[in-house]
Amino acid sequence: MSRVKISNPFLDSNEPDFLSHFGITCTKEICQYFNDVKFVCMSGSHGRIQLYAETFHREARICLSENLSKTDRYVMYKTGPVLWVNHGMGIPSLSIMLNELIKLLYYAEATDVTFIRVGTSGGIGVEPGTVVVSSGVLNELLEPVLILHVMGEVIKLDAILDKNLCDELYEFGKSLCIPLEKGITMSTDDFYEGQARLNGAFCNYTKSDKNNFLKKLYSMRVRNMEMEGVCFASITHRAGIRGAIVCATFVDRLNEDLARKDQAPNIFHEYEMRPFKVVSTYLIEKLECNKN
Repeated sequence: MSRVKISNPFLDSNEPDFLSHFGITCTKEICQYFNDVKFVCMSGSHGRIQLYAETFHREARICLSENLSKTDRYVMYKTGPVLWVNHGMGIPSLSIMLNELIKLLYYAEATDVTFIRVGTSGGIGVEPGTVVVSSGVLNELLEPVLILHVMGEVIKLDAILDKNLCDELYEFGKSLCIPLEKGITMSTDDFYEGQARLNGAFCNYTKSDKNNFLKKLYSMRVRNMEMEGVCFASITHRAGIRGAIVCATFVDRLNEDLARKDQAPNIFHEYEMRPFKVVSTYLIEKLECNKN
């Protein structure tokens, strides 16, 4: 069995760690509650992750906890060995959440944990509504690394997803008769200029520049673009946690910058439930196998 890994000698203390953005003090009693966690599913929106947790609770017939987070930064729900946590928008918010969650699972002595980001994204050369299972991640410089600035220095950390987990999720998705692709995910620090959009407050490039860049991404097997993947892949890899990303696409960026206004709200709801269906099918199968 493999425990969650951390690397910080300053955490060796007799005092319980306080996870300030969850409002949780890591006492022995609290950590025991998380000892059985095997899967963590996360998404940006607190409303979406609550919807996913409640839907899984009904489908899997597993008791759903109350919101375990004590602050308004994040929410956290537990359905048996599955945690559901939101991470906000962008790398900084995700990084804060992952650092505190990984510490919690380390103190809880959880083993063989799998993290899956279940989210939304902009597609690159795929139809809106397509689910992309990420085979890898790239940053804004088109490198598979997370770039950190630490005490005036630039630190580059490998951003690696679990290939076997990616392949497993892709195979489960193929059985669901939904549009599905496997491809590289590009992560950015910005929604507008960082993703070559033309509709931000500022734009210093041409439409032709944008189109050429997006076509270059497509030729590199990039199939979607979002704002968290490279951080997710780096931190999970660093912690020895199997990680995968499954995202719905709301728009094909080769054609449009934003989703069409004439699409009904229920269409977007259907789209955001598609990656959940892939992941929930996978989770239910794994949990059933563990029972036998």
